[in-house]
Amino acid sequence: MAGMNKPDPVTTSACPCGSGKTLATCCGPYLAGEARPESAERLMRSRYTAFTLAAYDYLRATWHPEHCPADLAPDDPPPRWLGLRILASSAGGPDDDQGTVEFVARYKIGGRAHRLHERSRFIRLDGHWVYVDGTFPAARTTN
Repeated sequence: MAGMNKPDPVTTSACPCGSGKTLATCCGPYLAGEARPESAERLMRSRYTAFTLAAYDYLRATWHPEHCPADLAPDDPPPRWLGLRILASSAGGPDDDQGTVEFVARYKIGGRAHRLHERSRFIRLDGHWVYVDGTFPAARTTN
């Protein structure tokens, strides 16, 4: 219909982090610099969202400066992020100075599906959470 406004996809689309909230009420304010994540898990979720939206300035700003790679450009072709599942979280709350978040992120590159299973380490630096580094737990085997 003429004269009707289309809904803004930023305010109505689901947040890529899988919280069930809209991007505008979840990770959007973090990526826009309007708020800071209050926990290591919230930072982890917002960083996943930043990867899905190619928000490299946000990724650089939330990476510990001593551990941030010089080049954050994605592979060619870039991954298509499919989903995030938090497996475990330890410490990383409003009163903590460090925390860990274990997650699995699914993605596709060139039509092939992949999984990134990481145990991420976060610290509070100058009062704000930053990503330090991660380890990659060995694949679980079943007997």
